[in-house]
Amino acid sequence: MIKMIVIIDYGMGNIHSVQKALETMGGVCRVTNQADKIRYAEKLVLPGVGAFNDAMAELERQDLISTLKEQIKEGKPFLGICLGMQLLFEESDEAKGIKGLGIIRGTVKRFDDCLGLKVPHMGWNNLELKQKDCRLLKDVPDRSYAYFCHSYYPAPADPGVSASTTEYGIKFASIVAKDNVYGVQFHPEKSQNSGLKIIENFVNLC
Repeated sequence: MIKMIVIIDYGMGNIHSVQKALETMGGVCRVTNQADKIRYAEKLVLPGVGAFNDAMAELERQDLISTLKEQIKEGKPFLGICLGMQLLFEESDEAKGIKGLGIIRGTVKRFDDCLGLKVPHMGWNNLELKQKDCRLLKDVPDRSYAYFCHSYYPAPADPGVSASTTEYGIKFASIVAKDNVYGVQFHPEKSQNSGLKIIENFVNLC
């Protein structure tokens, strides 16, 4: 049987548009929350829309946390999208005392109201590429636009995992990449050519 990309369905993702984008770029996808099917996957995608604490509660309720960590440890390519990216971190200002997956060291912070900017950060913004050899960014031009919708942003402990940054009052990590784990704060499925190229690169990862 053909191995495929599994999109984790834990009740909080914009799953249909993510699946459509992956399939448009040549991916074979399955949407599931079943551990046996997740273990069979070649690659994993964790989408997410909503609150950090609710998302972690759902992952725990569905007994998916250990499965996801196990699959990441095995080296399978893993992509977190928006909230799915934030869940890769240790904790979030949105949910004090709630632990994230802890795959990437660091926290998720809220945009400071003192910056005088609209929160959430919503709309198109640039990606300033930092990791020139990041496989997720192959043939993606520097300063490409992506579509954002978020009130919280990731702050990795190691700036070296930031594959791109974006400026919104401050510079924050808009893409992280560490070994086989990738996270994008924006919605690549809504980001036109640059977003679809990122998705294509993920589909083609070995």
